[in-house]
Amino acid sequence: MKLLVVTAVEQFEKEVIKLFKEADIENFSGSEIDGYKPPASLMMKSNWFPKEKGGVESSLFFSFTEDKKIDTLFGLIKAFNTNLETNNPIKAVVVPIERSI
Repeated sequence: MKLLVVTAVEQFEKEVIKLFKEADIENFSGSEIDGYKPPASLMMKSNWFPKEKGGVESSLFFSFTEDKKIDTLFGLIKAFNTNLETNNPIKAVVVPIERSI
């Protein structure tokens, strides 16, 4: 069993849930989060009065699941990301579980 963590901008929340179900990952949790990226330095220099901008509304999902299902989900996410018109791909990581109760 491993810990799967997936992040995406809020606009892709429904798609992530759909991908989880397609990968047969029925048990997962989700939360709203704010994502942050450093602003483009050129844009900051060209603005006389730069504003402090908040984070981008995003979603975080996690699940304790099996390798087979994770492999399926990674394939689905990779296919989804190849067709994006934005610079905000769905991201996923896997963390091995050493101990659990």
